Amino acid sequence: MTATRVITAHVPDDLADQVDMLAARLDRSRGWIMKQALSAWVDQEEMRHQMTLDALDDVDAGRVIDQASVLVWADSLSTGSPQPPPEA
Repeated sequence: MTATRVITAHVPDDLADQVDMLAARLDRSRGWIMKQALSAWVDQEEMRHQMTLDALDDVDAGRVIDQASVLVWADSLSTGSPQPPPEA
């Protein structure tokens, strides 16, 4: 069995009410709901951090696109003939 710890957090009443309603609707405990939510958030933040590190590696390697090219491409998206995205 995996070791566990209790983490306490104060949340606004309306958020706690939403968690309670979700737990009732899913027939799960409040703790299960919170564990799922926290796990998803931690995974998302880990992915965001890795993407930031990858982007910084691209910058260091010179794999960048200048702002003017991006603006020309973005402006073309609202026209009848959008341009392909710029490449690094």
